[in-house]
This record gives sequence, structure tokens and C-alpha cells, in this order.
Amino acid sequence: MELIHKYFPNLTAEQQKQFGMLQNLYTNWNEKINVISRKDIEFLYEKHVLHSLAIAKFIAFKPQTKILDIGTGGGFPAIPLAIMFPEVEIVASDSVGKKITVVANIAKELGLTNIRAEYIRAEQLKETFDFVVNRAVESLTELHKHTYKFINKSWFNDEPNGIISLKGGDLAAEINGLKGLPYKIKVRQIPLANYFDEPYFDTKFLIYHTVQK
Repeated sequence: MELIHKYFPNLTAEQQKQFGMLQNLYTNWNEKINVISRKDIEFLYEKHVLHSLAIAKFIAFKPQTKILDIGTGGGFPAIPLAIMFPEVEIVASDSVGKKITVVANIAKELGLTNIRAEYIRAEQLKETFDFVVNRAVESLTELHKHTYKFINKSWFNDEPNGIISLKGGDLAAEINGLKGLPYKIKVRQIPLANYFDEPYFDTKFLIYHTVQK
């Protein structure tokens, strides 16, 4: 929890309480339904919560922003973002029902009213969103093909609507793959070491991509 205070010192008392509850909630739920690697659960705040909040370093979502977390798994980045931005609307979707059970219950126990957990495949979604967020769900090209149709054309945040991915390693081939799409893509690759000092983030990146107008 100290890591969250380190990089986000201006949290409200309610946000501090909610972030502080995450370790026990995930430890308890992980014993029933495994959504986080057993070896990672003790590093929850670094490898999952803070990693998710890299998106909050990139952009401060404005109230009423609609966000889709595709393939949310155990609720990352959806739950940390829902705590950080209580006035946005987040849909956390996954095609694995037991993972959505965890997300829905943790959101309820945290008292989060701005997140909806959906047991659904991406192609079944009928809504539109301002941003799609995810952590290492699939290749950037496939992700773009599957989700860009859900993104609203008009935008009101400080960045145009688009897709924000958290990924690691050498991403040159994936980024080049976006150039093969039949329209021009604007891509920004930001090292998470720009945001966080911990060695874990040395090989992690935030990839923001949107259609170039």
C-alpha cells in the first residue's frame, strides 16, 4: 500500500481505505478462485495495482468517461481505475465466468458503484466506449480489430478516444503490425519506468493507439 501513497499522495480518505482493502480481499478470493499467480499475490500492489495505475499517470479520465476493460481477469486494470476515478463508468468484461465472479464480489465489497462486471465475449457487446483498456490480452493488431468498433468517435478527454494497453518486452513487431491495418494508426509507446522507479517496470510499457484523423 505504501507504493500507492508514494506515487499518488493526494488520494481521498475513501480511496485510501479502498486501496488498503485490496490485499485481504484478493488474498481471500484467490484461495477460492485462482485469478492471480500464487507467487504474485504478495506483490499485489506492485505487479497488479500500481501496474494498472500507470494508465492514471498517462491520462486523468474526466467524469462520465466510459471505459471498457477487455479480458479483465481478476479486475485489472478495472478495479484500481474505478477507485482512482469514481466518476467514470467502467465495464469489466471477461469470457471466464469465475473471474467475473471475483471482480463483481470485490467491487461490491469495496462499495464501488461505477464498475459493472460482465461475463461476455467482446463480440457480444452492444455498447460504445471512450477508451478500451487491457493488460496483455492479445496482440495489438488483433486487439484493435476486435475492439475499435466499440470506441466513440467524439471525444472530450485530453487524449482522443482510443485503446490503452499495458504490455511488456520487445513490442516492435506488434507495433509494426498495426501499420498493416487499412487506415493510419497513431501509436505512442511509453516506458513505465518514466512513471515508477521499481525495477519491475523496467521492461513494461503503456501503448496508446488510436485512428489517425
